[in-house]
Amino acid sequence: MNITASQVNELRKLTGAGMMDCKNALKESEGDMEKAIDYLRKKGQKMAAKRADREASEGAVIALVSDDMQYGAVVMVNCETDFVGKNEDFVKYATSIAHAAVQNKVKDIDALKNLEINGRKIADTIMDQTGVIGEKIDLGAFRFVEAPAVAAYIHPGNRLATVIGLNKGVDSAAQIGRELAMQVAAMDPVAVDEADVSQEVIQREIEVGMDQARQEGKPEAMLEKIAKGKLNKFFRENTLLNQDFIRDTKKSVRVYLSEVDKDLTVTAFQRVMLG
Repeated sequence: MNITASQVNELRKLTGAGMMDCKNALKESEGDMEKAIDYLRKKGQKMAAKRADREASEGAVIALVSDDMQYGAVVMVNCETDFVGKNEDFVKYATSIAHAAVQNKVKDIDALKNLEINGRKIADTIMDQTGVIGEKIDLGAFRFVEAPAVAAYIHPGNRLATVIGLNKGVDSAAQIGRELAMQVAAMDPVAVDEADVSQEVIQREIEVGMDQARQEGKPEAMLEKIAKGKLNKFFRENTLLNQDFIRDTKKSVRVYLSEVDKDLTVTAFQRVMLG
């Protein structure tokens, strides 16, 4: 199979691996990017990113919560250059789209594009901005969370934002929600809890763990047991409720929440980051 230079370059950006390693991984994986990433992991390559879900490169990411604190949205508006992405007017424009999302509690990106700002549909204002700025402008991502209590966090620089939902309102819900939204921003969990991790991801982790153990010379009969041990570590590090709480690493997020209210938990979260 012919592997192109652009494929190799894309894999390099996603993983940080060397050019020849990327080329060989793509050949072995018949051009499949996800399989190539797994191939590099199995060979012991250190990944520059945990998952190949990177978004567009420049723009602004804004997260807001509705007045009743039961709906939150994250909106990413993309542009071509960092200069435009940091521009105050561009950030205000992205924020106006996020405001429209939370005011109307929209459920999908097409509905958002059809909302109006100052009498014009958002889809049309995007075209307007493209003409004014001279760069391609696009609504790159839209995510939302609905829950009895929702909080949001925007990391300084507007390149990363999160929203998170709690299953009940408590006196300190706003503070707790913001702390956990920051946790999601910093620790990038793949799911709320172990049960929320897809079987596809679990199977991938087991396969990678077995191959790593095999290359370390472990006995074939022990491979699955070793891989499941690695999977438990993956759950601890990559599911929100089982992660160490960043404000007190002696306890997990689950324990932190139980100390506030024994029934308090996280229902969902969304995290959007510029690539």
